[in-house]
Amino acid sequence: MAGKSSKPKRGKSSKKRSKKKGKKEVKEVDILSPDAMLNAYYICHNAAAFLQFRGFPWPGSPKKKGKKRK
Repeated sequence: MAGKSSKPKRGKSSKKRSKKKGKKEVKEVDILSPDAMLNAYYICHNAAAFLQFRGFPWPGSPKKKGKKRK
């Protein structure tokens, strides 16, 4: 039995696995909840940063510039 391994080869199965795709639940998030405010306390340094993280950019705020690629 030269050249044959003791492990059987795994081929593609002829049976297709069916995946059940459930609908994703969209939850309304309260940005002023205690957990969200605690998170904001640690990641934001001022009111403008808080609003920008929440998706409300401050008028006249400098925009982030992306990294230049070579």
